[in-house]
Amino acid sequence: MLAEAKVYVVDDDDAVRDSLKLLLESYGLTVETFDSIGTFLRSFRPNARASCLVLDQHLPGTTGLDFLGSPEGRRLDIPVILVTGRGDAVLRARAFDAGAIAYFEKPVDDGALVSAIERALSGG
Repeated sequence: MLAEAKVYVVDDDDAVRDSLKLLLESYGLTVETFDSIGTFLRSFRPNARASCLVLDQHLPGTTGLDFLGSPEGRRLDIPVILVTGRGDAVLRARAFDAGAIAYFEKPVDDGALVSAIERALSGG
């Protein structure tokens, strides 16, 4: 299942994108990275392949949470994991209210993130 899945990572920090790509590929996942929501949306094409989105909260132009609550974000129809470098209990609650299936503060625990992605990709 994991080998057939695709994980999209949206983060404006090059080092974060690169390290997440390396980590997730080491688990056999196909990963596409993007530096903004706009570049992700221009490339994203829904298909039958299991997929999920790892989305940074603090992005240029709009926040991950604002995107999640937007009509475009709600139409994605893929699980979203929100990550942030500056979080709190209120942001966490808002993320889940907006539809995120998991929420992590950076630095993210690799094992916990991979487990959340596996749950997302298996529909659970």
